[in-house]
Amino acid sequence: MGDFKSRLESAEMDFLFDSILCLKNREECYRFFEDLCTINEIKALEQRMQVAKMLKQGKTYNDIAHITGASTATISRVNRALTYGSDGYNLVFERVNWEEK
Repeated sequence: MGDFKSRLESAEMDFLFDSILCLKNREECYRFFEDLCTINEIKALEQRMQVAKMLKQGKTYNDIAHITGASTATISRVNRALTYGSDGYNLVFERVNWEEK
C-alpha cells in the first residue's frame, strides 16, 4: 500500500488529511466537519457512503435511489469507484462495523 500515489497528492492535501487524522472521536469529527463543510457537502459525502454500503450489501440501484435519494449517476460513480477505484471504500469497510448499521 505504500506505493499508492494519489492524483490529489499535495502539501495542502496532506495538511487537510493530517487535520482529519488528528481527530479523536465522533464528536470531534462532527465539530470539525460542521465548520469545514457546508451541510450539502457533508450530506453528499454521507450519501455516497450509504450508497457504497448498500452496493456492498447487494441492493439494487432502484432500492438505493429510493432509500438514499441518490441519482443513478451518483450510484454508478460509487459503484465504479468500488470496482475500479483506489480501494478506499473497501479499506474503510474492512475497518468499520458496517454490515449491522
